[in-house]
Formats: sequence, structure tokens, C-alpha cells
Amino acid sequence: MRIATCALVAALALGVGAGGAAAQAVGKDCTFKGRKLWGKVEVVTSSPEIKIQIVNSFPDLKVMHVNSFADSCGKWQMVTSWPDLKIQFVTSFPDIKIMYVNSFPGVP
Repeated sequence: MRIATCALVAALALGVGAGGAAAQAVGKDCTFKGRKLWGKVEVVTSSPEIKIQIVNSFPDLKVMHVNSFADSCGKWQMVTSWPDLKIQFVTSFPDIKIMYVNSFPGVP
């Protein structure tokens, strides 16, 4: 029993388990859990693929809104149908944190 408790404490300290998803950063290949973080993005209120929090500093991803050619990391074209990615904006417990920029989008 004591070994199991120590293992649980160690796992939680390393960000594994229930809180592990929040600790996972955006990959160098600009993906999160296999989802690419560019393209056509739809904001939904339920059943998102990724929960997003907007921050002013220390983002996981810098995002730039574009009207066309959302073909590289961090470039998002907002749509209402046929999205590549569905997101939901939250104020707590996000999957990733983003910061809007006017230039140089991508992984900081």
C-alpha cells in the first residue's frame, strides 16, 4: 500500500495521471494530441477537440488570424462550417494557452 501511495505522489508530481493533459505542451511539430494547430478553426460551446485559454504572456502557441492561406503553424482562419479544428474558449483548465499576435505565429 505504501509503495502504491509513493508511486501516485511521484506520478502526480511529474504531471502524469488526471492532470497530465494540462502539463502537455504544444509539440515542436505544432500539434497537440495529434491535432495540427493551423488551418480552419471553428469556435464551439460543447464537444471541442481542444480547450483554449487566451493569455497575454507565456503562451504555448502564438496565433495569428488570417483570411486565407492558413497553411502554417499558428495561422487560424475562423470558420462556421467544415473546420479542421474545433476549439472552445475557457478561463480555467485549458489544454493549451494561446496569445494573439499580428506577426510571427507559431510555437514560441
